[in-house]
Amino acid sequence: MNDAYTEKQRIIQELVPGKQITLAHIIASPDPVLYAKLGLAPETADEGGAIGVMTVSPAETAIIMADIAMKSADVQMGFVDRFSGSLIITGSVSSVEAAVSAILDYVRDKLSYTTVDITRT
Repeated sequence: MNDAYTEKQRIIQELVPGKQITLAHIIASPDPVLYAKLGLAPETADEGGAIGVMTVSPAETAIIMADIAMKSADVQMGFVDRFSGSLIITGSVSSVEAAVSAILDYVRDKLSYTTVDITRT
């Protein structure tokens, strides 16, 4: 066998993020077990509640998204990660939908991000 094929190859991976929301999903009336598995406050699992899940690139934008969510609707912060770009919010279905819509509007119109449609389950 040729020595060129037996040598270890070095692969360099680079992340070149675009300015985009990659996921905007609302889970309406989730099972309370889901709240527990995600480490969310169980009192937010009231009937008629929802979980909003969003991801963004660049990841630091999640901080701005969390601020917009809290200021635009009666939602609770479940999780925000400035390193992965993940955001989880909880509240009533209408509050979560209002917060997710406000986030999408802001990042699209003010920050010129590419956005996705809101999906629901």
